[in-house]
Amino acid sequence: MSGLTGRDFFVSDAVYTWRFDGMGGIVPLEQSDSVDKQHPCWLHLNYTHPQSADWLANSPLLPDVARDLLAGESLRPRVTRMGEGTFITLRCINGSTDERPDQLVAMRMYINENMIITSRQRQVLALDDVINDLKSGTGAKDVGGWLVDVCDALTDHASEFIEQLHDQIIDLEDDLLDQQVPQRGQLALLRKQLIVMRRYMAPQRDVFARLASERLAWMDDDERRRMQDIADRLGRGLDEIDACIARTAIMADEISQMMQESLSRRSYTMSLMAMVFLPSTFLTGLFGVNLGGIPGGSWGFGFAFFCLMLVILVVAVIVWLKRSNWL
Repeated sequence: MSGLTGRDFFVSDAVYTWRFDGMGGIVPLEQSDSVDKQHPCWLHLNYTHPQSADWLANSPLLPDVARDLLAGESLRPRVTRMGEGTFITLRCINGSTDERPDQLVAMRMYINENMIITSRQRQVLALDDVINDLKSGTGAKDVGGWLVDVCDALTDHASEFIEQLHDQIIDLEDDLLDQQVPQRGQLALLRKQLIVMRRYMAPQRDVFARLASERLAWMDDDERRRMQDIADRLGRGLDEIDACIARTAIMADEISQMMQESLSRRSYTMSLMAMVFLPSTFLTGLFGVNLGGIPGGSWGFGFAFFCLMLVILVVAVIVWLKRSNWL
């Protein structure tokens, strides 16, 4: 694909449109600028915006298969070769303050040696790291280096979130050692976050590994090596997730055992109380019968004597329980 200019990538409601300067930096893409392998274009779109959606649906620069995928049809991490270009879907941590980080954001991209077309709905905060490097002139010089930097930033954010989950597990384990049960739903939410991360990061690791092994024309050997390092790093994060999931299962068993022991102690206490007062309950029921001939019924000190006898009986039962090591 040759003869591309900035006019081909003009979208009025694009998030941003930049042109690589070939020295590790970016500049705004003007309509008169030429776009080629040495100076590729990066067009970042929100596919819910009307002009962006129209461009994705009608631009001749995109293969037909890539149109629907860039418009929000692809969710799981994947990589697909499409002629001269490659379509990639990646997931990243959601850094919005009003939503949970485990509700991962999807980022879709179509790449060839001349251009990068990315689309999203929610903001991809990991791109800020890549953009800052490009603005400072220390970023990628071509599309292959850009993809490696993006994958590295996504993995960094995922690793930080996994580390946060690991710290939460340590805190919960410390609380359990102090016989403190976590709040209802806290462990379930933590386990769900781990499972969601495992579900999406595992195929994403496979995407990175495939990108490292594919002989893509716009990636050199050094970029493939870096991509394999990123895949290995994410693989270690997945091992950490598996270990954390196993630890949450152990904690769930420990919490169940603590609750069972607490219930058993309460039941045991109630049983002992019933044993202590069982003889006295029998006597009070027996002497409460409204029939003639109750002993001491006409004696003025009968009630006091009966109460004293009950106290002595309760004390005797308590002493017997202590000597039997039941109390």
